[in-house]
Amino acid sequence: MSQDPYPKLTAKEHAQVAWAVARMAKRCVAGEDVDRADLERKVDRILDGARKRADKSK
Repeated sequence: MSQDPYPKLTAKEHAQVAWAVARMAKRCVAGEDVDRADLERKVDRILDGARKRADKSK
């Protein structure tokens, strides 16, 4: 079984992902040598939680 790359998100999760993506964009504007790995991991954790919730509800 493959994982859904885009699980259904709650309103809170949408807001958290949007905030993290906006911060990543701001860091990109600051320069290419600025690290965004922490924000990428945060988005991955949010998506993993949504996948677990979807699997649990099945």
